[in-house]
Amino acid sequence: MSLFKGLVMRTTFHLVLILLAGVGIGLLVRSYKEQQSVERPGLDDVVFSNDGPRIEGDPAALSEIENPDPSHPPDDEEWLSRFELTERNGELVKSEQLLGQPYVVSFFFSTCPSICVQQNQKLRELQDAFEGEGVKFVAISVDPETDTPEVLTEYAARFGADSEQWLFMTGDLTYIRRIGGEIFRQPVNKQFHTERFVLVDPEGKIEGFYNWPEKPQFRKLQEKIREMIKGEQS
Repeated sequence: MSLFKGLVMRTTFHLVLILLAGVGIGLLVRSYKEQQSVERPGLDDVVFSNDGPRIEGDPAALSEIENPDPSHPPDDEEWLSRFELTERNGELVKSEQLLGQPYVVSFFFSTCPSICVQQNQKLRELQDAFEGEGVKFVAISVDPETDTPEVLTEYAARFGADSEQWLFMTGDLTYIRRIGGEIFRQPVNKQFHTERFVLVDPEGKIEGFYNWPEKPQFRKLQEKIREMIKGEQS
């Protein structure tokens, strides 16, 4: 009798093992089939991601980038609508002096080893394309402690910047951050800026933001500048 019970127990144990193995194999097969049923991109398909535009500079702490202690505008205005900064020649330049012609705003810093160099080469292309015509280029430093007028004078010479057409500006960092955010809608901080050119029309209104590494956008920027110049001449 005991022998019979032992045989039954062993048989039951083996059946349970077989059943568990079957369930496990079934789950593996099901999982494999589900993976194969997922539509996968082909070699020629475009895969979209949530990568945003590149931003030059050290990816500092988010609190530094977002500026948790914002400065406040003067009592006579709720939001900056004008600015004045020191040009590389030491003279104070006011935004009102830029009215009557289109101008392109960019942000940079002189010790930037990569993106800023390429960005200013693009501005040199624009300067050559519109030499002597009614458009200015306004490059604003996001490292004003380093970028004194003397430093900017030497830096501008590296790109053959025309002193009348291509301005290099410096000032107080907190004020420059406000200019970037409140006037030109660009997040800037110390050694931190976007890869966008901001085109401002002759009336001082922002026409658009152009991501200069994108060739179609750079071409459109040139076309729009040309259109504005012709509009002023007519």
